[in-house]
Amino acid sequence: MKILISNDDGYQAPGIVALYEALKTVAEVEVVAPEHNNSAKSNALTLHSPLYVQTAQNGFRYVNGTPADCVHIALTGLLGYRPDLVVSGINNGANMGDDTIYSGTVGAAMEGYLFGVPSIAFSQVDKGWGEIEAAAQKAREIVQQMHIKDLVGQAPWLLNINIPNLPLQALQPLRLCRLGRRHAAERVIVQESPRGETMYWIGAAGSAKDDAEGTDFHATALGHVAVTPLKVDLTDHENLVYWAQTAARMVASAAQGVLTGKTIS
Repeated sequence: MKILISNDDGYQAPGIVALYEALKTVAEVEVVAPEHNNSAKSNALTLHSPLYVQTAQNGFRYVNGTPADCVHIALTGLLGYRPDLVVSGINNGANMGDDTIYSGTVGAAMEGYLFGVPSIAFSQVDKGWGEIEAAAQKAREIVQQMHIKDLVGQAPWLLNINIPNLPLQALQPLRLCRLGRRHAAERVIVQESPRGETMYWIGAAGSAKDDAEGTDFHATALGHVAVTPLKVDLTDHENLVYWAQTAARMVASAAQGVLTGKTIS
């Protein structure tokens, strides 16, 4: 089993180091990760400046780009082979609910999925790296089980997994969940720079809004490892019929306006 590891916290983050140490005992593992913290970069790719790859003393390769950049260039030439699995993380903090839209951790895994490789994004629920070794061991256990079940190296899938910051023995079994929802982010933080210019800092993420039973928020609050399968299709399938009817009325109104010489505003 060949595994590509990336993340969004940077190649020196404790989460990626722990993940590498855990997975190298069960697979051939290579790390291609951002040089610096790239949290909340989502699926962004660098298109207007060159990317450079450097090798750290521990053999990790790091890139002056985004998490998606790292996986993209790894899969399109840097590695020279196709890995069986892409693993991103372990992130310093949760990626649940709306977080998945912004998450660079999920973005790296999603890039692997877009290239047809099964991919997993691992995150710890709380920041600070508490019980990171336990989280890494749980990640290894999950990857091993996926391999045993012949799910690795086959048709692509994308999983978002959040692990509570608990000792290994205290972690509750995996629980399949849907994404919850967060309240809107807190107000922007306004400050004045030393030059008298106004600075704006994005406010903290909102608290859980939908944390009902069945969500990732609910599962992790009970100590379970939350597993959510993700997809890329953003189509609002439930409202396709409504929008088809609305579009038809708009086309009819525009046509009527042409016939009568009226402008439809």
